[in-house]
Amino acid sequence: MATFRKLDSGKWQFIIRRKGHAPVFKTFSTRSDGDKWARHLEGEMDRGAFVSRTSADSTTLGELIDRYIGEVSPLKRSCKNDTQRLRYLKNHFGNLSASAIRSTHIAQWRDKRLSEGKAGSTVVKEINSLSHVLDTAIKDWGIGLPSNVAKQVRKPKQARGRDRRVAQDELIALQATRIAPIVTLAIETGMRLGELLSLEWRLIDLDARTATLPLTKNGEKRIVPLSPVALSTLAGMEHKEERLFGHWKAADSFENAWKRTLVRLRKGSTNPIFLTDLRFHDLRHEAASRLFEKGLNMMEVASVTGHKSLVMLKRYTHLRATDIASKLALAP
Repeated sequence: MATFRKLDSGKWQFIIRRKGHAPVFKTFSTRSDGDKWARHLEGEMDRGAFVSRTSADSTTLGELIDRYIGEVSPLKRSCKNDTQRLRYLKNHFGNLSASAIRSTHIAQWRDKRLSEGKAGSTVVKEINSLSHVLDTAIKDWGIGLPSNVAKQVRKPKQARGRDRRVAQDELIALQATRIAPIVTLAIETGMRLGELLSLEWRLIDLDARTATLPLTKNGEKRIVPLSPVALSTLAGMEHKEERLFGHWKAADSFENAWKRTLVRLRKGSTNPIFLTDLRFHDLRHEAASRLFEKGLNMMEVASVTGHKSLVMLKRYTHLRATDIASKLALAP
């Protein structure tokens, strides 16, 4: 049984002492609140489900987020974006003790973010970031939380994946511009923009027909096979710098060149949908779709593109119904 005493302040201090557990103390404004608390904790102890909340009571979410930013975020390739998200979350939840956070708090915040016009994918990333902080606190830092409440929150729906394919006339127009080599290699290899911009000549083995990416978005090395078209493109490029595309110092500088190119090409076309809403990342979608259309299986395509999740690879792949119809026509 719990013991209790009334303090000079008028509040009630409850103490639970059980064999095999450190003493647990808590102060309440009313005795009835203390009785409820004691019954709940003693029930957990009887079931073997008790987790000491002392550290969680004395630690704020803001402190956990600060520690995470200092110890965990720097180990991620997405450190900058991760830190920005966590600092925003700290502004909202930072004053709460770790033991006080509830799924209802996160659900209310989720609804507020969506009502402000934030995309479902953005809110999902923020919930996932908070969830990882709580998981790390529980598993690695010994913070006494009975569960990760962020995992109990329903996540908002995310927008459907883009299904933009590159039309043949669009590709021909792009391949007649100064950015033709990077466009062709993107479609032939399925590399991300950042991977192409960081690719160095020393990492290309023309004899083996491969390009090695030492560190990709998912944190692993990837060896990408080079098609005859990719090899021909590389053969026509000059080796002026260490990187294939060293004249673009960062993704931003290339994105500016990409936008200028699209604007210029659209001006010379009478087709109202020509190059409309085309993003460079759509070339990666195009690459995955073409690999399937060439007959590669799911695992083979994943080894080229580096997708760890076959579900995500499916989202990135959009086969033309007309091409499938042609195959059906040839089937016995």
